[in-house]
Amino acid sequence: MSPTADRHALVIGASRGLGLVLAGELARRDWRVVATTRGDDAELRANAHTRSGRLSVESLEMTSPEQLAALRERLAGSRFDLLFVNAAIDRGDLPIGEVPTEMFTEVMITNVLSPLRTLEALRGLVVPGGTVAVMSSEQGSISRNTEDGYELYKASKAALNQLMRSYTTRYATDEHTKLLIDPGHNRTRLGGPDAPLDPKESVPAVVDVLEAQAGAPGLQFLDYQGEVVPW
Repeated sequence: MSPTADRHALVIGASRGLGLVLAGELARRDWRVVATTRGDDAELRANAHTRSGRLSVESLEMTSPEQLAALRERLAGSRFDLLFVNAAIDRGDLPIGEVPTEMFTEVMITNVLSPLRTLEALRGLVVPGGTVAVMSSEQGSISRNTEDGYELYKASKAALNQLMRSYTTRYATDEHTKLLIDPGHNRTRLGGPDAPLDPKESVPAVVDVLEAQAGAPGLQFLDYQGEVVPW
């Protein structure tokens, strides 16, 4: 990332939850942030009004290739030190044999295909030495999959990690730091009210990791404390 204070970030998926807190934390640290939303964005836009121009909002339905191309066109003149893609849905705790085909397709398109399409579409906006990062989960770790439950969600995060590995192989010489981030189990709509972590505490730690890893080569799968998550 740029050594100067004038750092620019593009956060995909910031209307609520972890993405919302992430965009706000970056702006609080004096990053200039462009954050995208699918439409449920009242809190994000309210945050933008309080950030003295350091946070702006763009519309994007990430699963739409047409909207993704339109965003790329709107941002053609911009350059970013950080591109962070945050997207995940969970459709409940069904054994895989009971998952309807439509549900499987929806989760895989949202959690796997769309984040990588987004990286492919927007990576050209990231400066040399910049960072591309994707919100993953410890749930995507195959070696740590030792408890029952949430099979489809786990599979989607493992597939995301695998495609990010392929992305890294394809663009091994592009000078971008590449990160998969496990933010921990947070109290969000996705994580549920009984999760142990508060995003207002865990997300600043995520930003610490992003800033500390700037310029690091290759792909790393790290948690919010900067510890390696096993594949």
